[in-house]
Amino acid sequence: MRTHEPDAVAGRGTSIEYADMLLLRFGEFTLKGKNRARFEKTVLRHVKEMIKPYPRAVLGKEFGRIYVQLNGEPAAELAGALKNVFGIASISPVKVSQSTLEDIISVSRRLLEILSPAEGSTFKVNVRRVWKEFPHGSIEMNKLVSTPLLQGYPGLTVDMRSPQLELKIEIRHDHTYIFCENIAGVGGFPLGTNGKAMLLLSGGIDSPVAGWSSMRRGLEVECVHFYSYPYTSELARQKVVDLARVLSRYAGVIKLHLVPFTEVQTSFTGLGQDNLMITLMRRAMLKIAARLAEREGALALVTGESLGQVASQTLPSMNVIGRATQLPLLRPLVMMDKSDIVELSKKIGSYELSILPYEDCCTLFVPKSPTTNPNLRIVDKIEATLPGYEDLLAAAVDRTETVQITPYGGEKPADLVPAEAGIKEEWF
Repeated sequence: MRTHEPDAVAGRGTSIEYADMLLLRFGEFTLKGKNRARFEKTVLRHVKEMIKPYPRAVLGKEFGRIYVQLNGEPAAELAGALKNVFGIASISPVKVSQSTLEDIISVSRRLLEILSPAEGSTFKVNVRRVWKEFPHGSIEMNKLVSTPLLQGYPGLTVDMRSPQLELKIEIRHDHTYIFCENIAGVGGFPLGTNGKAMLLLSGGIDSPVAGWSSMRRGLEVECVHFYSYPYTSELARQKVVDLARVLSRYAGVIKLHLVPFTEVQTSFTGLGQDNLMITLMRRAMLKIAARLAEREGALALVTGESLGQVASQTLPSMNVIGRATQLPLLRPLVMMDKSDIVELSKKIGSYELSILPYEDCCTLFVPKSPTTNPNLRIVDKIEATLPGYEDLLAAAVDRTETVQITPYGGEKPADLVPAEAGIKEEWF
């Protein structure tokens, strides 16, 4: 897992391994009134899933926050995992002190030494007295703490409006929390709070980004991948498993449905309608995905289409292809530039996998001049008269293999070629 180093504080970077605790703040869903309790419960469940590899970490919760007591677990690794939880807006590494003036000042001084702010940095102390029986008020504590800190760091200057370094202190009955850094989380809505959808996951750049964008808006996503063995290799299928694992870093668990598509795809060859091959293939994918959605209780399909990017993503093509299903068809990237999609794929960690040179079924049997303006009447007629077409779609659904993908596991689908078959890998 990649660790996360926070942004530079007052001109210098620092490791966050000094932290005793991580403070997680919720995002925009906190504005949702009556749904708030349900959303917070969902986030807490996903946080619990993410910290399973860290058995000493202990969770605590209060209104609008989750606390993770580290108990010796690596702060940077945990922060790197938890910042990917949808619904978490930010994370602060926290030092914990006793709730006495002397210990608060002592721990604040140690934290400042660790952060080592650059000469001339601006500074502010912001005390919140949660425990009202503490003998000093918040405003008084601002002065009592800042004065010795400024004496120890004469290069700091006070700025009450927009300081480069704001030391926040929360005084509670048992302990006091001291922190100043914020690590940005992905925000959005907690996963699954806005329903479930099926993502058509290819091996390209776009569909993993579409899946991540959908999850960020609260959709639980199950992935559907179509492979055409032996025209595509086992490596191409494993690439998609690895992409699903990237998405599982944000979801905890991703269900991946692997659909054998060879017979459906080859049924479109020899029809004399090569320019419609992509249209027919995409519609078949939607039909199969819709049947899987009905089986799994999903209410929408998600694709990585971006308007005008390829022949099948012109408006006329998208219209004809989309009519293959009555389910809502969500296209999160439809108005995004390719460069923006690429940047987002790098941010979420899928780009390097997506560019691996393994062909998927979408690159097979592609005509030299695919139509950009298909005729729905002709497409409907081809599908209605194609021998055994409905049986082929049903068979593909029945033979679909489902794998549960987790961030830390090594799950993989069954081998396409059994070892006892004696077929060498070089055959692909």
